[in-house]
Amino acid sequence: MRRILLELFDAALRAVDGRVCVERALGDFGGGPVAVFAIGKAASAMARGAHAALGERIVQLLVITKDDHVDAELARLPSAVILESAHPVPDERSLAAGAELERRIVELDAAVAPLFLVSGGSSSLVERLADGASFAQLRALNARGLAAGWDIATLNAERVKLSRLKGGGVARLLAGRAATALFISDVPGDSPGLIGSGLLGAEAGRTDAIRRIVVANIDAALRAAVDAAHAHGLQVEVRASRVAGDTAATAREFVDALRATPADGLEWGGESTVTLPARHGRGGRNTHLALCAARLLRPGERLMILAAGTDGTDGATSDAGAIIDTGTIERGEIGGCDVERAFSEFDSGVALEASGDLVFTGPTGTNVGDLLIGLKTRPAARS
Repeated sequence: MRRILLELFDAALRAVDGRVCVERALGDFGGGPVAVFAIGKAASAMARGAHAALGERIVQLLVITKDDHVDAELARLPSAVILESAHPVPDERSLAAGAELERRIVELDAAVAPLFLVSGGSSSLVERLADGASFAQLRALNARGLAAGWDIATLNAERVKLSRLKGGGVARLLAGRAATALFISDVPGDSPGLIGSGLLGAEAGRTDAIRRIVVANIDAALRAAVDAAHAHGLQVEVRASRVAGDTAATAREFVDALRATPADGLEWGGESTVTLPARHGRGGRNTHLALCAARLLRPGERLMILAAGTDGTDGATSDAGAIIDTGTIERGEIGGCDVERAFSEFDSGVALEASGDLVFTGPTGTNVGDLLIGLKTRPAARS
């Protein structure tokens, strides 16, 4: 079951891979020179997709991405300028990246077509402060929103107040110039006005000449995972609505639904939220959700659950998430962890490392939100 869960997760990731999705979307892109601006956790993969489709037509390539998310092949391209920046809380590099992005857009030759590639994580990676806003305010806002478990719409609405780039700021810099923007969506409704805090969203009250296309989202990932389950002879039930709300409540709802379904398993997508205390340990919403679920399982239940981020990171950690079963708590205790202490102190990563249940992928080249996949062994299958 663990191997199958990892195969379903892998199938989902491959379906929304930034390189593949961008290359496919640019198959009929018009002629002439192109300037590529790739921003987000999936920026490297998306930029490689653009290079595969457009080749030497790319006259400049700016990639702004998270630390350790740079593709080695991309770094060897002569036109590439790569800036590693901060996530999930911005730092001075975020401001420097924002200044470089703004400068290049303003100075771009009229004969060169601008192409923007935007994925989740952009909000922290690139910034230009609005008049009167301070860097201390920016950092405090991001830290407060993350700790309080704000949903993406709430967090973005506050970010826009401090920014010259968010909420349609890039559209304003283009000043009516034609451009194309491709998005990997990690937000409800796949709205370009929310992805990356609306870097390439429409500016309120104005029209522009930006062609906006969402090339990957959580629905595509779920469809691929369903197809992979079918290849194993498994019938899975997919939740139509996105996962949202409190992580612990989501864990309980998922476990109850997995017990109740007549199918072989469940697949849900979206993002839960967790409210962190001032002092907390290692982990993110996916490992906390996984540990919550593990505590709910009954002895002898043949259930196994994967909770993982499609970007390969969970909170401020390098873990994607975890796969848990009824033995998780016991394995964690045998591994030397006080699991109840870890749970109460939001130190889920330590508990799941002790149990051997963490999932590590490294940077995945995409970011469409989180996946919850649960499987159960039916009596016929056990026999």
